[in-house]
Amino acid sequence: MSSRLSAELNPEPPRDCPLCPRLVAYRAENARQNPDWWNGPAPSFGDPNARLLIAGLAPGRTGANRTGRPFTGDHAGWLLYDTLKKTGFAQGRYDPNGDDDLTLVDCMITNAVRCAPPQNKPTATEENTCRPFLVDRLAALPRLKVIVTLGDVSRRSILRTLGYPGSAIPAGHGVEGKVGPYTLINSYHCSRLNTNTGRLTAEMFEDVFRRAKAALEA
Repeated sequence: MSSRLSAELNPEPPRDCPLCPRLVAYRAENARQNPDWWNGPAPSFGDPNARLLIAGLAPGRTGANRTGRPFTGDHAGWLLYDTLKKTGFAQGRYDPNGDDDLTLVDCMITNAVRCAPPQNKPTATEENTCRPFLVDRLAALPRLKVIVTLGDVSRRSILRTLGYPGSAIPAGHGVEGKVGPYTLINSYHCSRLNTNTGRLTAEMFEDVFRRAKAALEA
């Protein structure tokens, strides 16, 4: 895996990260409209000694951009955290405002792009610009063994972060493969669109994390 030449790993961007002009402008617009929101790069959340990393695409405007915690405040968080509790990767109570005692167990959640993008769609340039933080995020997890990617954009981003082409592991829900020292399992994203249309069911999602747990124990 490639990494930046720096004396220390820097897995989290600063609150006022200036690197992506379009995302900086969108943050500022949201801050004007909602000054009590987080309105900054959403930091990773979870166990610093995690063996499982969950990689999403980017914060939602009214989700992590509002609360400052990945998958907190939008529809996707309910299914994700409920599934993590069922499979032993989380404990405590989840609140969509982050006012809770939720903790992750042997698990960390991050995003390929840390700032909320307009229409929930970061550009390829923004993915590339934010990638050094993802490189260092992976490098800062000394026990990391399994990565679950939520959606094909996240899958491609993780593969490129690890120095592989985005096609190294095929697209599709439940597709699994080895990338260097890691097992990667891809899932459909736990978005409202996917769950409302039945493309992703709670059972399908839970199965991904049961497989992740089995891979950790192998």
